[in-house]
Amino acid sequence: MAFSERDQEILELNQSMLNSVASGDWQAYSNFCAEDVSCFEAESEGHLVEGLPFHRYYFELPGDSSQPAPAVNVTMARPHLRWLSDESVVLSYTRLTQKLVNGDPLTARCCETRIWQKLGGSWKQVHVHRS
Repeated sequence: MAFSERDQEILELNQSMLNSVASGDWQAYSNFCAEDVSCFEAESEGHLVEGLPFHRYYFELPGDSSQPAPAVNVTMARPHLRWLSDESVVLSYTRLTQKLVNGDPLTARCCETRIWQKLGGSWKQVHVHRS
C-alpha cells in the first residue's frame, strides 16, 4: 500500500515513539506525548488513565544494569490511518515486538490504536488503546 507524504510523517513519528519505548528512553517518549495523554491498556486493567505519571512508572522500573539491554525490534504491521482533520489522525496497527528471551527469539503481538493531534505546531500522542 502506498502512503501519502503526511501518512509517512505520522508513521515515522509513531515508529520513533515505539523505538523510545523499546529502548526505555523516557525523555524521548514523554516528548511524543501530550501531558494529558489518555490510555486504555492491559496495565490499566480496563480503566481509563490520564497523564504521563502512569507511563513514567514503567520506564523507571529497576533493571539489571550489569547486563546489556537486549536488542528489541518493533514493527507496525498493516498500519491504517484515518485522518479526522489536517491536525488529527487515528493510527491503528498490529504491533510486533521481537526480542531474545533466554537466548531464544520471541515475537509478541498486540493491537494498538493511537491518536495523534497537532498541538502548538507539533504532533503529540493524545490517546492510546492497546489490547
